[in-house]
Amino acid sequence: MTINSLKLTARMQAVEVGANDFGGPVFAPDMEQVLEFTAGTGARQADILWMDERTLASNTNLDLDLNAVLTDAFGSTISALELVALFVINAPRSGSANTTNLTIGGGSNPVTGYMGGTTPTIGPIRPGSFVFLGASDAAGFGAIVAGTADILRINNSTGASAVFQIAIAARSA
Repeated sequence: MTINSLKLTARMQAVEVGANDFGGPVFAPDMEQVLEFTAGTGARQADILWMDERTLASNTNLDLDLNAVLTDAFGSTISALELVALFVINAPRSGSANTTNLTIGGGSNPVTGYMGGTTPTIGPIRPGSFVFLGASDAAGFGAIVAGTADILRINNSTGASAVFQIAIAARSA
C-alpha cells in the first residue's frame, strides 16, 4: 500500500499577561508549520507509512531496520530510502504513564542524516514527552542505506518497562 496523503502539523500557542513590545497587556503568540505530502517519491511526497505502539523492557534497545524488514498495516514489507517524518511519543495510547526516559539513535548501522556525526542520539525523551521531525524537500532528513545506515534505535533507560508510540513516513526512492 502507499500513502495517499500525509499532513504534519507542529504548533505552539501561548498566552502571557503583562507589558510587552506589542503594546497590550496580553501576548498570545501562535507559531505553526504544516507540511503536506502527496503520494510519490519526490519533494513534498511520501509513499511509506509505518506506525506502531511498542513495549521496551527496562534498560533495553529496539533496533528498527527501516529497509526490507518492517511491515506496514497491510502486511507489506517496507523498503525506505529517505525519512521524511519521525514522531515518537514516550507514552502509551492508553493506560499507565511511563516512568523511564527514551533515547533515539546510536547503535550499529544507524540512520544519522538528521543528527549528524556517526552515532549521535536525541534524548532523554522524558515520560509523556515527544520528538517530532519532518522535512518535505527532495532529500528528506535522513538517507537510509541498506546494511550501513538503516537502523533506527530506541533505547529505554533503567527502572521499568516503557510503552511508546512511533510513526515513520518515508520514501522508497
